[in-house]
Amino acid sequence: MIATERVLADEATARGVTGHPAPSEAELLPDVTARLEIGSVAAAVLAYPRVRALFAEVTADVRVGDDEVAAYHARNPLRFAAPVPGRHGWHVPPVAAPPLERVRDAIAEHLLGAARRRAFRVWLDGRRAALVQLAPGYEHPGDPRQPDNTHRH
Repeated sequence: MIATERVLADEATARGVTGHPAPSEAELLPDVTARLEIGSVAAAVLAYPRVRALFAEVTADVRVGDDEVAAYHARNPLRFAAPVPGRHGWHVPPVAAPPLERVRDAIAEHLLGAARRRAFRVWLDGRRAALVQLAPGYEHPGDPRQPDNTHRH
């Protein structure tokens, strides 16, 4: 965690990123799945506005194409279907997929968020690999390179 914070602080300084404006943490990590996608350390440092602003800069060029949106809808036709009111206030699962045009924006937003998290994670992993060399004995106890890798969560 400390190494990641230092890498990101140095990168933000080098790029002139201040933290204003920055997207909210909820915008970048809207649910538990998003936190799992990006990893616990990256999710933790996104609590800082400066890191969120850096995230926005690093991932600014990430795009999702119309073909990707259509393919996602074809594979997951009910994913963005509205709940169907049932009896006694309960909702029942939808049986018909909404047309792509009705859910296109929601799917695009969902896919773009995932693509940006993936891009940031890959970028961060690359920056850490390039800049950080942990001294022997300071690796995470669960690191598979450790000869006594017995630590479990």
